[in-house]
Amino acid sequence: MKILRQNVLLKVLSLNSISVMVSFVLGIFSAKIVSVFLGPAGMALLGSFRNFSAMVKSVATLGVNNSAIRLFVENKEDSKALSAVYSTFFWLFLLVSSVMAALLLLLANPISAFLFYTDHYAMPVRFFGMLLPLMAINAFWIAIYNGWAKYKKIVLIQIISNVLIFAFTGLLIWKQQLYGGLLAMGLGEALLFLVTFFYVQSDRALFRFELVRKIDRKYTGVIGKFSAMALLSAILIPLVLILVRNHIVDRWGVEQAGIWDAVNRLSGFYMTLFSSGLSLYYMPKLASLHTESAFKGELKSYFRSFIPLFVLMLLLLFVFKDAVLALAFTQQFAAVNELLIWQMLGDLVKMMTLAFGFQILVKTRMRDYFIVELVFNGCYLLLSFLLVRVHAVEGALQAYFLANVCSFAVIVWLFRGLFRGNSTSQTQ
Repeated sequence: MKILRQNVLLKVLSLNSISVMVSFVLGIFSAKIVSVFLGPAGMALLGSFRNFSAMVKSVATLGVNNSAIRLFVENKEDSKALSAVYSTFFWLFLLVSSVMAALLLLLANPISAFLFYTDHYAMPVRFFGMLLPLMAINAFWIAIYNGWAKYKKIVLIQIISNVLIFAFTGLLIWKQQLYGGLLAMGLGEALLFLVTFFYVQSDRALFRFELVRKIDRKYTGVIGKFSAMALLSAILIPLVLILVRNHIVDRWGVEQAGIWDAVNRLSGFYMTLFSSGLSLYYMPKLASLHTESAFKGELKSYFRSFIPLFVLMLLLLFVFKDAVLALAFTQQFAAVNELLIWQMLGDLVKMMTLAFGFQILVKTRMRDYFIVELVFNGCYLLLSFLLVRVHAVEGALQAYFLANVCSFAVIVWLFRGLFRGNSTSQTQ
């Protein structure tokens, strides 16, 4: 308990773990609903739309979380400057999300054909597009909460939203099968907006600012750098996943693609605990550090407290994986048991990479960010195309592990100067 009280990262993780445990349990039951009513094929098609919607949402919000945290931390003591930051984000979101919404409405048919091999599901694409402006506003509100370190509010919003989303998703899948599951992705974003709006109304002091009809060029430079990095990930990562999935479908069929998606979904359950905890604490913390020695100290704390905790969680999951898989899936997904080890190893290497990756984000080291992202996604796509031909779905998971090893090696090389003595110079 003493260690928990002294380590802020663990405090945030323990607070956030309440939300994540709720999300984990609901996710398990949600996966069960999908596996029972839709099977592996439905799991694969829902995965395609999940990747696509994540890509579109990230583009529409311009990577708000990262740039907003930095600008809020730097300007929160100056109310006038903070109002200018708020206004800049607001108008940029309104513009970009509206353009993206219009594109989805116009291109819904070809998008449906690319994702689902039929234009029958164009309406869920349009429905998601119409809700994009609400998603952008919600991301803006959450970023403000994050910038002011209102972790408890964020956790409450996550818990309530997850419960509502689970209930409506289960109902829609039960009533409308795959069509309902696709519609539920847009509906979930609308529910998240409504829950956040309720809390914003009770915290008006945090959100009170003068909304001027102006995009301040003083801040667009920082936003532009973060957005360039965010857009690379927002487009590249989901696109690579969609291409890998389509390759599995072409070579081995949609059922096998559903097995691969089931492994990814199970990984997403436990990765959420740690990645969201890092966003709540690690990002704002790194934004406040200005020397390499300070970052080195935070890095040591990360590997001493965070990585062992992550390893312990993986070991527990591996020991009890039979029970977890029986709870989450049907016998149609039995192959997940033998494939999960590759995903877990890849996730461990990814968490080690993130220790340095968040510093690249916060300090807007664009060149380094592009190198790491291109190496990982390039290796993942190339190795998947090679290994899937030989090892089927297992090849895609082996490719994920090897791609993470490659990106970790690259990022350690990029930070090689950090390990040469005790540097006190300013971070870039």
